[in-house]
Amino acid sequence: MTAYWIAHVTVLDAVKYKDYTDIAPEAFRKFGAVFLARGGASEVLEGESFERHVVIRFKDMRTALGCYHSPEYQAAKTRRDGHCVAQITIVEGLDG
Repeated sequence: MTAYWIAHVTVLDAVKYKDYTDIAPEAFRKFGAVFLARGGASEVLEGESFERHVVIRFKDMRTALGCYHSPEYQAAKTRRDGHCVAQITIVEGLDG
């Protein structure tokens, strides 16, 4: 069953955040991630407002969690820590 990585991000330091975006794609490629939304126009109707919203599809929950916990992604995450505010949730998709 597919799983989706849903991230809401506000970048605090664009120069330092680029250190993350330079290496994070390695983890996403390794785990077969498919980006369905990345930034772009958005309108927050309820809840906390973030400047960027990202939706990434994975083949299943195990793969999505594997990507997040992988050495490749954790190395990228270390580079973004302190340079953005992020909320990341992994959710299982619906059958069929």
